[in-house]
Amino acid sequence: MSMQAPNSTPALELRNVRKDFGALAILRDVSLQLQQGERLALIGPNGAGKSTLFNLISGRLAPQGGEIFLLGHDIAGRKPYEINRLGLARSFQITHLFPRLSVLDNLRCAVMWSHGGRYAFWQRLSRMTAVRTRAEEVMLQIGLEARRDVAAGELSYAEQRALEIGVTVAGGAEVILLDEPTAGMSRAESEAAIALIRHATQGRALLMVEHDMSVVFGLADRIAVLAQGELIACDTPERIRADQRVQQAYLGDLASEERQ
Repeated sequence: MSMQAPNSTPALELRNVRKDFGALAILRDVSLQLQQGERLALIGPNGAGKSTLFNLISGRLAPQGGEIFLLGHDIAGRKPYEINRLGLARSFQITHLFPRLSVLDNLRCAVMWSHGGRYAFWQRLSRMTAVRTRAEEVMLQIGLEARRDVAAGELSYAEQRALEIGVTVAGGAEVILLDEPTAGMSRAESEAAIALIRHATQGRALLMVEHDMSVVFGLADRIAVLAQGELIACDTPERIRADQRVQQAYLGDLASEERQ
């Protein structure tokens, strides 16, 4: 991992972020830093607030309190497209692709969107050399060059997830959010996804929500643990595995499930 120099600007920073739904406190004063070039996994039991935290960072929700900074820019309460153009891209638990468009055209659309008004959607795609070049680079990264002309809706599930990762990184965002990228995959597919994510996000900051601990411990530089809306630990995989609080809140339950 290429970590940032000491005291330089974090890729992403949360300061005392709070979110309530009515009288229910979902997130309580969450503070977290994602360094440039770092891979950070966010784990925790269902209902811990992980999806809410992703929605706050990506602009789908606004916090009740606290601050969120992306590459030094205050993004709390900004619209998703504004945050995207400041350098953040997000994938979702369920694939968000254009099912009737080919693999290549899905990637070209992602590149065009990331450039805002620099490209007009009514122009002939064949004339957009820079767009096509970038899309083809990403297509090679995600291993779908042999499927370039296949409609996204006709791909296998694992191929669709790979394409969504490609769409997420195609615009060149410096900060990537991946929401359960290996959900529903077999062990072999998950192992391939780990290699893909590592390659496609090289040199970028990655924040990932994932329930598969083999993926988390195989990919993350650090792991942050949410429980009942509070950040109870954030450390290296080795220290998280040995942390008593984490064992009680989450990892111990997972180990029990695996033994059953």
